[in-house]
Amino acid sequence: MNAVERHARATPGFEQRLQQAVTLLRQAADAHPGRIVQTTSLGVEGMVITDLIARHGLAIPVATLDTGLLHPETLALLPAIRARWGIDVEVFHPHQQAVVQFVRHHGELAMRDSVALRQQCCATRKLEPMARLLAGRDAFITGMRHEQSSERQRVSAVETNDDGRTQYNPLVDWTWADVWHYVQRHDVPYNPLHDAFMPSIGCAPCTRAVAVGEPFRAGRWWWESADEAKECGLHARHTAPLAA
Repeated sequence: MNAVERHARATPGFEQRLQQAVTLLRQAADAHPGRIVQTTSLGVEGMVITDLIARHGLAIPVATLDTGLLHPETLALLPAIRARWGIDVEVFHPHQQAVVQFVRHHGELAMRDSVALRQQCCATRKLEPMARLLAGRDAFITGMRHEQSSERQRVSAVETNDDGRTQYNPLVDWTWADVWHYVQRHDVPYNPLHDAFMPSIGCAPCTRAVAVGEPFRAGRWWWESADEAKECGLHARHTAPLAA
């Protein structure tokens, strides 16, 4: 049984949540012409948003980070997106010398030695290239959802991140069933690792399958305390949310 068969189902209010997502994406594109981007980790939520952007002809480019440690199944989605929607995803890489120095000093799996080293690895492989991805842009779109974690339950549909950029989260109120219902309805391509019980997919050394009943992000940095926020720092948010 694949992820669509396991999870897709129509739930009350789906059509309203879908329309709200489309409306928010339209508003975002209109409010930030030429200065907005969809940032995607190529997870299923991101693929749904890319489909919405393409389906409604919105002028929003799509960008991702290739950390150098992604699963081949994740990277295979780049040509799939081009083939399906004619979109060339902008790909940003970490500075190679910074990665080499980190590995040389701390080892290939240093992220498992301490939270501090994991955060340093994320800073090198994600935060620095993300800063380049967002340079010259004042807004971005993510696939964050309330259901993903307790930390993300506080996320709003529209808010401001630490550097003053507007962050749009059009799927914030969607359920896991909603996401897969949309995938089923529109035959959206997705990472086959979702079929292998990986609802949240990051770098290969930092992602495992989750067991029934575990939180969505339990498979991310699973060796850390369950009390730690399962975040890499890409979605830092300390400013007040904006009205949606």
